[in-house]
Amino acid sequence: MTRIIAGKYRGRELKVPAKGTRPTSSRVREALFSRLEHWNLIQNCDILDLCAGSGALGIEALSRGANSLDLIEKAPAAARIIQDNLRTLKIDNARVYPQNIHAFLTGAPRKYDLVFFDPPYDMPNTEIAQVAQSLAGGYLAEHSVIVIERAKRSGQPEWGSELSVLDEKSYGDTIIWFLELANEAESKETPEAAGE
Repeated sequence: MTRIIAGKYRGRELKVPAKGTRPTSSRVREALFSRLEHWNLIQNCDILDLCAGSGALGIEALSRGANSLDLIEKAPAAARIIQDNLRTLKIDNARVYPQNIHAFLTGAPRKYDLVFFDPPYDMPNTEIAQVAQSLAGGYLAEHSVIVIERAKRSGQPEWGSELSVLDEKSYGDTIIWFLELANEAESKETPEAAGE
């Protein structure tokens, strides 16, 4: 079981798939959301959760005041567990798409303020970069951020010219990249320069 850390659903338990997913640890989730809240990237934001697993990251965002949530999970068992978690918590501002992320990203783009992307370990860096570039091609609202969680040993993908690394943080064997549109990176201070 995974518990929601803070907000409206604080302390509530979420079901987790028995296999095939890799839930983000509570320690990493707490550090991640502290950073996102510092950047005002939760309240009233529209969230996309790719490779959603149990839906824990997206549901944590809703608990903390996000406006809406779309969850993409191709594994049928995991998608059913996300639906169960949403029903248990009586969440009505979230939608589950039981499909491949590439199929989802070929549809009509919707703008998101924040994207979580926690791909399976066996997904190659080239595919991860392709997904990130697809997001940059019409799915990102102004000043949005893509959060990508990966094992350190996997190395950093080549993000392409449309995206820039806003920040990166390591937590044990996990590394998280925070990406933004490159044209926005050129027009603002870094979080550290702004007095993080």
